[in-house]
Amino acid sequence: MRRELDVSTEQPAPATWPGGEPGRLDGVRWGRLAVHPDDRGSFREVFRSSWSGEGFVQANLSTSRAGVLRGLHYHRRQLDRWTVLAGRVFVALVDLRSLLEGGTAASTARPARPAVETRECGPGDWVMIPAGVAHGFYAFESADLLYFVTNEYDGSDELGVAWDDPDAAVPWPDPNPILSDRDRANTSLRQLTKPSA
Repeated sequence: MRRELDVSTEQPAPATWPGGEPGRLDGVRWGRLAVHPDDRGSFREVFRSSWSGEGFVQANLSTSRAGVLRGLHYHRRQLDRWTVLAGRVFVALVDLRSLLEGGTAASTARPARPAVETRECGPGDWVMIPAGVAHGFYAFESADLLYFVTNEYDGSDELGVAWDDPDAAVPWPDPNPILSDRDRANTSLRQLTKPSA
């Protein structure tokens, strides 16, 4: 027997996956998963290999309590695609690509100020993060973040810069977040661009 579904009248924001919309930083893309609600709840398609030619090889799930900040992390060879599954987060992206290639501000010891892009994201929102773009997020509330990556984890491409580096000047919503020991010890942008002896 066929039964008609009682579809919610509350319309979610329009879906933008597979392509998403370009961010301010080159190669960054933002989007939202399509939501298919009915009287039981809802369904979302999170990933199809045909949506992207990026070659994702591993998926990870990060669970954070309210007040946690994870970052800033970056990779030289890895692309990430984050999807917020639950909660609300503040995402910060810092473009380090010119600094990683040796760029500094003319005639100063300070690194050139990197471009920064931020956005608040909720369930179903996603972001594509290219290699060389540092990334982090702050959890306004308990949050689950699913992320796909193009390299299997081996630790060789897990790098970081200080979450509160004044040269990046990310406008984090909390000046005293909960941090891991690793994130507390991340290097400054000045150290990152210091010439090797």
